[in-house]
Amino acid sequence: MLSYTSMNGNTHSKLIGYILWLFGFTGAHRFYFGKPITGTIYFFTLGLFFIGWIIDLFLIPSMDRKADMKYVEGEISYTIAWILLTFLGLFGIHRFYLRKWFTGLLYLITGGLLGIGYIYDYWTLNDQISEIHEKSLF
Repeated sequence: MLSYTSMNGNTHSKLIGYILWLFGFTGAHRFYFGKPITGTIYFFTLGLFFIGWIIDLFLIPSMDRKADMKYVEGEISYTIAWILLTFLGLFGIHRFYLRKWFTGLLYLITGGLLGIGYIYDYWTLNDQISEIHEKSLF
C-alpha cells in the first residue's frame, strides 16, 4: 500500500474533536478520529464509566495527529461530512455531500436504512472519504 503521509494535511479538527468530546461518553469523538472499536466501547460503557472520557480530554491532540496522518486530504471535508452525519445522517445528507446520490436518496426514504446504515457510516465514514480522495489522486 502506498504511503500518503507526505500528502496528508489537516484532515480533522481538534476543535470539532473537543466539541464531540462533550458528548464523549457516547464515543462520538473517537468515531470522528477514526477509532470505531473504542468508540463503540465508549458508547456502551458511558466513556469507560466516565474515566476514559476524562482521560481523553488530554488525548485529543494525539488522536488528531494520528487521524491527520492516516487519512488522505482532498476536496471533501471530513469535518463537514461528520457534522452532516451526526445531525442529519438519518436523512442521508452526508451521503449527498459525498456524491453518493443513490444511497443518499435511499437513506432519505428509509431513515438511514432504519438506523443501521447510520451506524455503519459511524464506523466507516473516514474510510469512505479517504477512499474517494485516493481515487481522485489517480
